Amino acid sequence: MTTKANFPVAAGSIVVPYGHVIGNEKWRGSEIAQRLQGKIRLIFEDDLGLVDFHISNRICILYISEADLVAGDEFKRRLVRFRNASSLGGIVIVEKTQISDQYFFAVQKLVVLELGMVLLPVANQGEASQLIIQLVREQSKDHSSNPFLRKQCSQLVEPSVFRTVQRIPGVGKTKALLLLQQFGSIHQLCNASVEELELVVGQTAAQQIHNFLGS
Repeated sequence: MTTKANFPVAAGSIVVPYGHVIGNEKWRGSEIAQRLQGKIRLIFEDDLGLVDFHISNRICILYISEADLVAGDEFKRRLVRFRNASSLGGIVIVEKTQISDQYFFAVQKLVVLELGMVLLPVANQGEASQLIIQLVREQSKDHSSNPFLRKQCSQLVEPSVFRTVQRIPGVGKTKALLLLQQFGSIHQLCNASVEELELVVGQTAAQQIHNFLGS
């Protein structure tokens, strides 16, 4: 279901009801919007500025498409402007394809090392929509305080989330499965310490994962 409504802006951020996503109007009619329909409530706003989607009052998503990467440096200026002007937690979703792969290392360096934000690669908008759905559901439940919910989440993890974890340097299918079984979600994985990661994948891979996610 997609509707358009006006929500108050507090401290420079949109107020997001639980289980909802507030999307930039430019995404209306997109593949992401179509795939989110029926899974979560999507509300469009005209004035989100640099942000593509708000998934909570404190966390938003900036989406970098294959076309953005190929077109030049405008997306870099956008990310820097966001980081300089906002106190929100930013998750950067990037389309990592055969065409855009050559630009990915530079994007990773900018997003993770220079701006201190979380970077999640996806193959296309379909994968991105599945990732957004999981992130929104994580905001509505406290998996860390309920081991059953965390275990259940890892068992029912979306294939797109599994593929995203596999793309982290030093992580293959086996380690991706172990990580999701242990942490249950992308959100918990991003918040894990090096020490917690070491217990699952060893010291070298733990450091690579921690550096990549910018935890």
